[in-house]
Amino acid sequence: MRRMTRRGFAAGAAAALTGLATAGDVAGTAGDAAAAPGSSAQASAEMRGMWLATIANIDWPSRPGLSAAQQRTELLRHLDRAVSRQLNTVILQVRPTADAFWPSPYEPWSASLTGIQGRHPGWDPLGTAVTEAHRRGLELHAWFNPYRVANHGDLSRLSSRHPARRHPEWVVKYGGKLVYNPGLPEVRDFVQTAMLDAVRRYPVDAVHWDDYFYPYPVAGEVFDDAAAYRRYGSGFPNRAAWRRDNTDQLVRGMAARIKQVRPGVRFGISPFGVWRNRSTDRLGSDTRAGIQTYDDLHADTRKWVRSGWIDYICPQLYWHIGFAAADYAKLVPWWASVVRGTGVRLYLGEALYKAGDPAQPAAWQDPAELSRHVTFANGFREVGGHVFFSAKGVAVDRIGAMARVVRDHYPTRARAPR
Repeated sequence: MRRMTRRGFAAGAAAALTGLATAGDVAGTAGDAAAAPGSSAQASAEMRGMWLATIANIDWPSRPGLSAAQQRTELLRHLDRAVSRQLNTVILQVRPTADAFWPSPYEPWSASLTGIQGRHPGWDPLGTAVTEAHRRGLELHAWFNPYRVANHGDLSRLSSRHPARRHPEWVVKYGGKLVYNPGLPEVRDFVQTAMLDAVRRYPVDAVHWDDYFYPYPVAGEVFDDAAAYRRYGSGFPNRAAWRRDNTDQLVRGMAARIKQVRPGVRFGISPFGVWRNRSTDRLGSDTRAGIQTYDDLHADTRKWVRSGWIDYICPQLYWHIGFAAADYAKLVPWWASVVRGTGVRLYLGEALYKAGDPAQPAAWQDPAELSRHVTFANGFREVGGHVFFSAKGVAVDRIGAMARVVRDHYPTRARAPR
């Protein structure tokens, strides 16, 4: 997902956004969202979410190595703040680097907790998060990254029980980082099984993935999956088509297995906001993005919606209204048209982290920019709400942009869509 990009932790993805900035991550059926914007019917079920990122301690814990009591206190503070901001959903990152925020039999405890991967933190963070979120009337969506192994390139730095240490043949080093190879069937099966362990143990409301499938392109480097392509790629016209099929298999397979493990748990994905540019594909959006998920991440997000493999999609529309290369006001109607008639819900990912950042364009220095996003999106019956990146921004709210959204659009609490 762009979560790492937002804070500068994924160099390849950050470069993609930089290129975009300089040049060029649901409403249900029609009857489900037929109420006019602002009506009590609409307000009664609306996604109002925030991402709570744990990779590199972006949001929580504030630093690794806190005591169990300190970690719990910080977590509850985030949940309480979500309630005070009239939000109803917290999307908690529980598997940031092929490690876990619960006692997984498949993967080690996350280093984001103790500072040492594999060290028991002394409590059950995910179990506590689910219980305490539900106690507050919040939904808890468990956010997993399927393929990220490490934000460095040294296998020896991983926990001795890390699956990547036991199966180095599963791992590709790319852009100075370690990722699992999506082209290996045993990898796809393992990552699904590891994630499903959390679904089996806890009554999470949804499984949530971000935008990291095949890694964001790194200039001058080639993702080395040649051996896997030779072994499994026959029958495909090219490697790109084979890679997209690998990602399709991961999504379709996970959707089916979630229903087997815990029926009723939803499956949502938050992709980079541009599927394809119209100049590349007549079905694409009126954008000039430097990254296209279909071509660069080998993720056919439009297909997943049109095929009904997922329950919701939350594209990361992290650009302001009027941005020439990727205009929020052009992407919202495009995504609305994609979900229309599918039954897949559409939520919009919002760049709260940009509000008040002096490095961002002038539009992001205006506290009303995000409120304008919500106002604009309310004109599309397919839009079922918004998710804000991230919890730290909800807390700090540098220029009052979140407070403005709450004042303008969230006067009372609303239940999350089911």
